[in-house]
Amino acid sequence: MTRILITGAAGLVGRALLDELSDHEVFATDLRRPDTLPDEVPFLRLDVTTGDPARVIAKVKPEVVVHLASIVTPPPGMSRTEAHAVDVGGTRKVVDAALAHGVRRLVVTSSGAAYGYHADNLVPLRETDPVRGNPEFPYSDHKRQVEELLAEARTAAPQLEQLVLRVGTVLGDGTDNQITALFRKPRLLAVAGSDSPFVFIWTRDLARILKRAATEGPPGVYNVAGDGALSVDDLAHALDKPILRLPAWALKAALAVARPLRLSRYGPEQVRFLQYRPVLDNTALKTVFGYVPQKTSAEVFDLWKRSVGL
Repeated sequence: MTRILITGAAGLVGRALLDELSDHEVFATDLRRPDTLPDEVPFLRLDVTTGDPARVIAKVKPEVVVHLASIVTPPPGMSRTEAHAVDVGGTRKVVDAALAHGVRRLVVTSSGAAYGYHADNLVPLRETDPVRGNPEFPYSDHKRQVEELLAEARTAAPQLEQLVLRVGTVLGDGTDNQITALFRKPRLLAVAGSDSPFVFIWTRDLARILKRAATEGPPGVYNVAGDGALSVDDLAHALDKPILRLPAWALKAALAVARPLRLSRYGPEQVRFLQYRPVLDNTALKTVFGYVPQKTSAEVFDLWKRSVGL
């Protein structure tokens, strides 16, 4: 039995992970108590932007910290500075607290977005490829910065084992976020000349990967995605929807007009998000880390599609 503290336990992934850790001593932390938290799991309120990480980790003295707290979809009105304080500043506080209080292992969910959306990205991307992010995408840029501070910690404090998971798009029953909103449109939007590929990981697979990472998995950096990738044509076929293909310049011009008028939450910089999506190689996950995802990207998407009635 391992003593494990989870940050961001109230999120989709955190709730799934709690279900997998019933045979360990678990402490759930977040800004609010998870609705489905089992009675036997202690809950402590933790705001990663404050002194809470040091206070709570000192109190619990966990062997392992699973750090899930992050801003994937900023709520209305949240500034980039506020998101940075959670994503980057919060991670630094968790790392510092883990080192100060003798935590043995730190598991962090990074993202495939850390590689960035670049025309010269290799297909697929491996863990040895550079993490470049994109300054125009806060989430991508923040994950790059998080990975840089984690790399510094691995050099300065090798006694703290690290497992860093670069996760693809997470889907499960009823998932609803800014990415799935794209799939609910009457027509799928695509940039002319781009396949706009997506790689997916099933929520339950990710929870099981996190459990292994927190307990017996070998330290390291791992891409996390189901086998295969789905192009925009694959998605359109699966959804039985038409595709609206626009040249990059036309889509940028349309978004430049639409966002100031509040007709779209996206600006012209988002075109890169569709053009140059990172495709993750999951070979190391399967052969080094020792976990083969139960569902392929196509199977994950089909599960989600059926769960939301599309």
